Amino acid sequence: MIEPHRHASHPKLSARLKRAEGHLRAVIGMIEGGRPCLEVAQQLQAVEKAVRNAKQALIHDHMDHCLDGENSESDRAELKAISRYL
Repeated sequence: MIEPHRHASHPKLSARLKRAEGHLRAVIGMIEGGRPCLEVAQQLQAVEKAVRNAKQALIHDHMDHCLDGENSESDRAELKAISRYL
């Protein structure tokens, strides 16, 4: 069985993503309710930004805490792999 991979920042990230999830549900309601496209697009932009910021925070936290300072070959490979998501 794989051990859980948790950082101190994960509860805050989870809370951020739950807020974004609620916001996204509201946007779906806007679409279903026939709100103007401009309003929907503005709200989708906000959801997208919230998710992007959470992803960046997760990646930066991982880079700060999981990659050891010796820069082994596996660390360099992992850094390269995860940084493509920035």
